[in-house]
Amino acid sequence: MPTTDSCQLTTKDHAILEVMRERHPSRGEILSAILDRKISSAVVMFRDDVPATVVTLSSRVAYRVNDGPAETRIVAHDEMRGLVGMLLPITNPRGLALLGLAEGESMSIPTADGGLETLSVHEVVYQPETARRERLKLAGAAAPGSSRSAGPVLRVVHRSDEMQDQAADKNIAAFDTGFDDPGPSAA
Repeated sequence: MPTTDSCQLTTKDHAILEVMRERHPSRGEILSAILDRKISSAVVMFRDDVPATVVTLSSRVAYRVNDGPAETRIVAHDEMRGLVGMLLPITNPRGLALLGLAEGESMSIPTADGGLETLSVHEVVYQPETARRERLKLAGAAAPGSSRSAGPVLRVVHRSDEMQDQAADKNIAAFDTGFDDPGPSAA
């Protein structure tokens, strides 16, 4: 698998990495180095243009560390409760390294013990941008053949002031019984 220094990021993912770098410049030597590499080498694109084979935030990805067995995780913005063992946040060097890589690409990153490990993207099992495009494609295919319109039908109903005044007079007359006792609180 080719090791790459470039990556493909959606505009949203790139903005999140920029904010990470601005807010936490001393997050850690390893994470900062990976973050700088990602931002400086990124090809930034709109979510509709990112290939289905690229790891984006919230993608489910099958990857390998060195020559180990494939693991599947969801690359996430940050840690989330309830999904223990399923997420790989980008606040973790491995999650950050995988973000923006395409199937077949890999990236070597330093480890805490001073060594190097290589992360390789085996498969992007699910990517939210591709799922969104598929939903829109299905919705677009269903629209021409359906009898329902794409949006709500608005109908403007206009009543003249004279009709409104007559209706208001009828409502007042319905409640006017001629009895004007102020009740017990007036005593």
